[in-house]
Amino acid sequence: MSLPKGFLWGGATAANQFEGGYLDGGKGLSTADVVTAGSHTVSRRITYTMPDGSKHTQPIMPYEEIPEGAVCDVQEGYYYPSHIGIDFYHRYKEDIALFAEMGFKCFRLSINWARLFPNGDDETPNEEGLKFYDDVFDELLKYNIEPVVTISHYETPLNLVTKYGGWLDRRVIDFYVKYCETLFTRYKGKVKYWMTFNEINIMGMLPFFAGGVTKATPQAKAQAVHHQFVASAKVVKLGHQIDPENKVGLMVAYGSTYAYSCDPKDQALAMETTQNSHFYSDVQVRGYYPAYKLKEYERLGVKVEMAPEDAQTLKEGCVDYLGFSYYSSSCVSSKPVGNETGGNFVSGVKNPYLKASDWGWQIDGIGLRIALNRLWERYQKPLFIVENGLGAVDTVGEDGSINDDYRIDYIAEHIKEMDKAVNYDGVELIGYTPWGCIDLVSAGTGEMKKRYGFIYVDRDDQGNGSLKRSKKKSFNWYKKVIASDGADLSNDE
Repeated sequence: MSLPKGFLWGGATAANQFEGGYLDGGKGLSTADVVTAGSHTVSRRITYTMPDGSKHTQPIMPYEEIPEGAVCDVQEGYYYPSHIGIDFYHRYKEDIALFAEMGFKCFRLSINWARLFPNGDDETPNEEGLKFYDDVFDELLKYNIEPVVTISHYETPLNLVTKYGGWLDRRVIDFYVKYCETLFTRYKGKVKYWMTFNEINIMGMLPFFAGGVTKATPQAKAQAVHHQFVASAKVVKLGHQIDPENKVGLMVAYGSTYAYSCDPKDQALAMETTQNSHFYSDVQVRGYYPAYKLKEYERLGVKVEMAPEDAQTLKEGCVDYLGFSYYSSSCVSSKPVGNETGGNFVSGVKNPYLKASDWGWQIDGIGLRIALNRLWERYQKPLFIVENGLGAVDTVGEDGSINDDYRIDYIAEHIKEMDKAVNYDGVELIGYTPWGCIDLVSAGTGEMKKRYGFIYVDRDDQGNGSLKRSKKKSFNWYKKVIASDGADLSNDE
């Protein structure tokens, strides 16, 4: 079997993790620019200065409120991986040529909001920033590679945090809509596929990443994400008005959740966990708040402030498709089991039937088929797997070769289950863009050694290295996969 002709094969990245050029071309600071490197065992940290001039840091996980009056900033003595990333800003032609060589049909990237509006609330956009993305899109289109653009991907302009408190302030909706109007107008005819917010559900776990929110209460997170819901709905409608060809989707972090046992209590917990993971897509696909979430807000004493017109706005701005990341599955138990594992900012109980990555993420291709079916049955909207991949330590041989068979095995396993979801189950799937198609900085840990790419980048966790690109074994393998529309998954030289 194979995926249908016209299927969007490609790869995925994010500006804050690979673009670099953090102050080049008039770019302002974003939230990503004040987050240090970390590791698997040491949390990344947010740096800030208090009104008395004292300097402080705070871990991103577990996330706690940043003190009132603190100003997030760049400080000496710390390494901030976003500042250079892998320097796509200066090397985009080289990288895109490699993507074209693999046969990419599309490429998912994000636009750094602060490159276009350095302060977020600027009256006019930064022309130099606009021109950079013009050049990137033109280079992609030269090779017939469709751009897939995430509008906001963990990089809120820092001034919006300092001045307004990030997405806690309703005024940020208007700044975002203005930013999007600029994008839709400037890149009309070049970009058709858009996603409003990357992993919007991360607001519930890491509000600083998700929207520059320095508070951590259920009330603050609920209010901030409501503003993002309204902004997204407005932008969906605006995108269609400016260009009827635009497809504007949502993006959530998603993973299949299993009950640890057949104990009804475990089954009920799995139901509740899955339900909660659907909340963000429920609002954006269906256009209203689900009853289960309203009941939860009642129990927590959360009162979301809504403008009178918000209900109609949500109803009129339902997304065209659902993009999601899938890396792993997890189990939940109603009683302590003592064997927790992690995966894309979330944790659960280890599944005894699954292997795990070097970072403890459970590898579960069948879980992807289950996820595709759950989402398709729930929404009947086209689906797009915009992140999937294996973070691993790659070793460069004496001859320069990188034999990443473990990555090939992981992706092949997941493509097999995609095929089943489409050809056996009837799921409508737009495309597949494995995460970190080129090595980049890990969002969760700030590491380079946690590599996902088909292309190796010579850079280490301390920012050392030539940044030279080289092909891994998976490069030619994925090229073959794309050429066969997923029919040939064999791992032959």
